Amino acid sequence: MRAKIWTCLKVSMGSKSQRLLVVTQVVDSADPFLSFFHGWLEELAKHFEHIHIICLKEGEYKLPANVAVHSLGKPSSAKATAGAGKRMLLRLRYTLTFLKYVWQFRAEYDTVFVHMNQEYILLAGWLWKLLGKPMYMWRNHYAGGFPTDVAAKFCVKVFCTSRFSYTAKYKKTVMMPVGVDTDLFTPGTAGRVSRSILFFSRFAPAKKPDVLLEALGMLSKEGVQFSASFYGTALPQDAVYRGGVVERAQALGLGDFVKFYGGVPHTEAPEIFNTHEIFVNLSSSGTYDKTMFEAAASGCVVVAASHDFAAIAGNQFLVAEDAKAVAAKLREFLTLSQSEREAFAGQLRETIVREHGLESLGERLVSELRG
Repeated sequence: MRAKIWTCLKVSMGSKSQRLLVVTQVVDSADPFLSFFHGWLEELAKHFEHIHIICLKEGEYKLPANVAVHSLGKPSSAKATAGAGKRMLLRLRYTLTFLKYVWQFRAEYDTVFVHMNQEYILLAGWLWKLLGKPMYMWRNHYAGGFPTDVAAKFCVKVFCTSRFSYTAKYKKTVMMPVGVDTDLFTPGTAGRVSRSILFFSRFAPAKKPDVLLEALGMLSKEGVQFSASFYGTALPQDAVYRGGVVERAQALGLGDFVKFYGGVPHTEAPEIFNTHEIFVNLSSSGTYDKTMFEAAASGCVVVAASHDFAAIAGNQFLVAEDAKAVAAKLREFLTLSQSEREAFAGQLRETIVREHGLESLGERLVSELRG
């Protein structure tokens, strides 16, 4: 399927933009947050003459010979710096290295694609403009402001998937499918743990694992049977928060029912989704976490706080971002029979495959690039 999508993409582009500069945070097939992007790069490499990638940090990767990765030098393992002064010096070094690469390879790329981080356009947009390099940005987040507006001004088009994304307001913005690999994320045959609940995300306050935990505490007091798994790695600044959530689980007496695990690479996610029945995501509308769609494609019932997701899947999967509401919604799905839950999950997967699979994303990209 991927080869077909990118073959169409190449044909639609004709002889234009055969050399690409990609700017992204991480190139690492084992990264717990962004490992999926490695697969994007593999596919892109099949259909571009050459790709230069500038990333903040690099880890494990295996990319074709026509791809060159240039790291700005941030260590792949998270390490705290010695203070504000050293952090400023590091940022200056990253900035100068970034601009060096932008200029050094200027004759070796035709188009710029910035993935997620507007800061790179703010730093080099003026230079790319002078060099005649068209810029495209993928940014999908409810937060934004004047810097986002400035970055968008430089771009030919801005892509996002959520109508609640800050970037959805621009006339040049194109709403895109999520692009779930429904061949990778598909229901397995090993069987799911009965009455199992899954949290699978970066461990951060914005993802609200603490709210889910309080809801589970309420269900436990009522005698509702369940098991729950929390998968997610915390950034250094959120390590104390994660520790507090783990301690709270013990205080609520959930030690026998709730387990905590670190984040895993994208390739290991399908197996985890396939061993759970209910997936919970409490991120606010506008972020449009891809894991909601991957879990649904894998056959999970998804409980989400995102109105974006509810607009696609239906309000029966929507929940408010507070513990009482989450407990009530989980109770609702846990009281269903297994066949009823499977029916909900099957309908949800059909919707994701039809509207948000890789093929849908590929068709939209081809259409937009032709314009």
